[in-house]
Amino acid sequence: MPREAAAPTPMYRRDPWRRRYRLNLALTDLFSLVWVVYGTQLLWFGLGNAQVAAGRDSRISDLSYWLFSAILIVTWMWALSFVDSRSDRVIGTGSQEYVRIADASFRLFGTVAIIAFLTQIDVARGYLLISLPLGILVLIFTRWMWRQWLVAQRSRGLYSANVLLVGSLPSVTQLAREFGRSPSAGYRVVGACVPNGKIADVIPGTAIPVMGHVGDVTRALQVTGADTVAITSADDLPADKVKQISWSLEAGRQHLVLAPSIIDIAGPRLHTRPVAGLPLIHVETPKFSRGQSFLKRSVDLLAASVGVVLLSPLLIFLIIAVRLSSDGPVFFRQTRIGFRGREFTMIKFRSMVVNAEDLLEQLAAQERDSGNEVLFKMKNDPRVTPIGRIMRKFSLDELPQLFNVIGGSMSLVGPRPPLPSEVAVYADHVHRRFLAKPGITGLWQVSGRSSLSWEESVRLDLSYVENWTLLGDFVILGKTARAALAPGETAA
Repeated sequence: MPREAAAPTPMYRRDPWRRRYRLNLALTDLFSLVWVVYGTQLLWFGLGNAQVAAGRDSRISDLSYWLFSAILIVTWMWALSFVDSRSDRVIGTGSQEYVRIADASFRLFGTVAIIAFLTQIDVARGYLLISLPLGILVLIFTRWMWRQWLVAQRSRGLYSANVLLVGSLPSVTQLAREFGRSPSAGYRVVGACVPNGKIADVIPGTAIPVMGHVGDVTRALQVTGADTVAITSADDLPADKVKQISWSLEAGRQHLVLAPSIIDIAGPRLHTRPVAGLPLIHVETPKFSRGQSFLKRSVDLLAASVGVVLLSPLLIFLIIAVRLSSDGPVFFRQTRIGFRGREFTMIKFRSMVVNAEDLLEQLAAQERDSGNEVLFKMKNDPRVTPIGRIMRKFSLDELPQLFNVIGGSMSLVGPRPPLPSEVAVYADHVHRRFLAKPGITGLWQVSGRSSLSWEESVRLDLSYVENWTLLGDFVILGKTARAALAPGETAA
């Protein structure tokens, strides 16, 4: 009598990391709020048993601040849970986790203020005004600390969703490449189902195994132990196959992700609208309103002016150091292409010998940065002076561009300002980077700098231009400061 076929054994052990990580966040949030709220109470009232006065409403008795603080902590924890600030869909990458923390906190304190006003309950304003911002800062800091730990774990393939890709071979390959580029997002590809796929094949250019054709999704889930199915394209799937896949998934443990082929589009430009049972995804065209331009310019002008004042001793020191270290001018001026394709003069501290431009063609013929056909980047460039090498390592040669920012030709954050010779060989779509002012720093700098290929540099610049937010600028500036203080191998 033939033996019954054994059920496929999952290749990957089920790891309930989401629940464990949410519990860790909840415990840290609770500890942080207890420390902030009761710490503020002790700072404001001391160890005495201060009372929350009920005003003229005789129905409400006076309440001890010890009890009021406990109620505030419990409702604050509930508010953080209500907005899903610990959801695995927002942790690990992006700013949504921090935005939800701030949103829940402001809504909670707004509600407390309204209730206190309507019921004539006299709550100490200083107590609330200290607890709110301090609580938000401490919560965001602890979440950031947890994120650093999570990113480190995900770089080792842990604490990530095990993803099964389903779709055409080109779309599967593209999404696998994007997931591999951003391990901090928490998607680890464990297999793929493609049309006419054969088991034991691999996706070209990767080590991702092919688990069969697009009709073998259920079996592939069992074999790989994947907890997420990512549909990269539906053109090669039978009718209603996506719906059947969603029905077959285990509720609460397995997830379905639809990955459209359009990339580098940020959340604020995406809107889902159900029409006749169809989940239509609306992609808004980039908008650059006068209000956004005014806000960005105001921040640039204020921050650059303050920066020049605070950094003036360092600027004076660098002027003297460049002057004494080598012959030639202190500043290096170069024509670059900026906003709307206009030329401007960019200022930097001179970090090379005087005849550096004359030596460029000779060096370019000898060595070009690997994979970058347009930008010239060379490690150990012999044209760089000793003081210039130090300035470049810590990005100090860029400081005079603060005067470009004050003058309006540059921004603190933006696309890289290209040379006219580079613009001459641009493809048509690359000119979209001129919709924003060039920046002293940018997304490309904090994402790899000189180690990036030309295609990656363009992709990051266009992604910044089309998805600009002020919060995103602050994040890039923070990463830039960290990179300048602790430069890695990509510093050039």
